[in-house]
Amino acid sequence: MPRFHVDLMLADGLDAALPAAAARHVQVLRLQPGDVITLFDGRGDEWDAQVLHIGRSEVRVRVGGARAVDRELPLPVTLAVGMPANERMDWLIEKATELGVAAIQPLVCERSVLRMSGERADRKLAHWQGVAAAAAEQCGRATLPRLQAVRSFAEWRRLLAPTPAEARFVLSLADDALPFAEALPSALRAGRGLLFLSGPEGGLSDAEDALARAAGLQAISLGPRVLRAETAALTVLAALAALLA
Repeated sequence: MPRFHVDLMLADGLDAALPAAAARHVQVLRLQPGDVITLFDGRGDEWDAQVLHIGRSEVRVRVGGARAVDRELPLPVTLAVGMPANERMDWLIEKATELGVAAIQPLVCERSVLRMSGERADRKLAHWQGVAAAAAEQCGRATLPRLQAVRSFAEWRRLLAPTPAEARFVLSLADDALPFAEALPSALRAGRGLLFLSGPEGGLSDAEDALARAAGLQAISLGPRVLRAETAALTVLAALAALLA
């Protein structure tokens, strides 16, 4: 059954026009009045809906009952990531959504190639929210990851709560970093959320690595190979998705 994310407050019996993106998708799929589709608004439920009318620029539906679905990871995982440049951040958000990330914090770090603030950052954030919504449509999630506003590393570090409700890690190339497989079991047994900080192209600077450790993040290693910025973050999520399945 076709499945669409909509920025609407869905409710049983609601008659509504679909947002433009979902309406175009219905038209592209050549659906007809009477066809049944699945809608979700990102709050955790799916809703059956019947197509009532398909016009040149408007598609109207009647929403039926809700179904509670749970396709999330059993522990919430946050990625704080130095934004990779070009289209790689889009790819990272798409795949991280598919792998079950709960929240993504885009960061501008000392070695970041991609730098933005103000209106440009707001536009990018809106674009990334669309990327996440499309990925959620594809993979069956009914909850969208939280995409935080773009922040500098220094600002993000200042905003970290001093007593975390989550186990926190920084991906590091330092010799004293604990192997990923050794660091995770105790955190998983504790049943808390998880936060992973991953650097941009070129990695975190020595100063940023030290500040992260001073904030209580445990340094962990993904092995001897140097991974791209987007690969490192997604490796963590893929491993967790397999462990927590």
